[in-house]
Amino acid sequence: MVINSAVIIWEDVRTRGLVQKHPFHHPVLVCCLDCCSLYWETGMIDFRNLMLFPELVISRFHLWRPLTATLYFPITPNTGFLYLVNLYFLYHYSSRLETGAFDGRPADYIFMLLFNWICIVITGMLMNMQLLMIPLIMSVLYVWAQFNKDTIVSFWFGTRFKAHYLPWVILAFNFIIGGSFVNELTGNLVGHLYFFLMFKYPMDLGGRALLSTPQFLYRYFPTRRGGVSGFGVPPSRPAVQEPQGGGGGGGGVLRGRYNWGEGFRLGGE
Repeated sequence: MVINSAVIIWEDVRTRGLVQKHPFHHPVLVCCLDCCSLYWETGMIDFRNLMLFPELVISRFHLWRPLTATLYFPITPNTGFLYLVNLYFLYHYSSRLETGAFDGRPADYIFMLLFNWICIVITGMLMNMQLLMIPLIMSVLYVWAQFNKDTIVSFWFGTRFKAHYLPWVILAFNFIIGGSFVNELTGNLVGHLYFFLMFKYPMDLGGRALLSTPQFLYRYFPTRRGGVSGFGVPPSRPAVQEPQGGGGGGGGVLRGRYNWGEGFRLGGE
């Protein structure tokens, strides 16, 4: 089952010619998840060595645990379907982010994953969370939902609603069928923290940029030309009256800040 899911995802990428067009990173992430779970299924390693135990990380320097706890998911007859659903969510919404809001900006996309992962690891250490895959996937889904608030999405049983509500609908649904929502809530809060610091606070509230992509990531993952010129549809900003004689046009400067325009709507018609 694990091998089949990886093959299906790779064939989808290859047949659409995406490998030649863009150096996408979400198939690599999905394959890492598959390989980690497959390695455990072979019985070559004790699954307890892959889970996050804060006391072992701190006292015995098991520094690999934050990473393996993110890539590993226990696959059993009871969790196999949930695992495939999580892989679908990660592949589907991460690919939409990388080809939409972060198109041409691989460094910004990777920084989003790194920032979310670090915040989730810190939260997991404080709350004694042993598996971190679901929170990371939910954080990616939350960021996509913020970029596509008005996009209509479909859920179980044919229900349709705006993408803005999707992360919370998944949280409520998993709580009803599983009785827990800690993983989903953690992912949503981390995704909200990233989006607020990176976009909403500086663009909507006019604050200073509190979060930015490190320059070394741009050296390793340079920005490609021809991508989307903006990050989806940025949060709306209250209208500011331009001074007379400002030269006209939409590319002027408003009170010391650039007027970025409305960007591009992702997922719309």
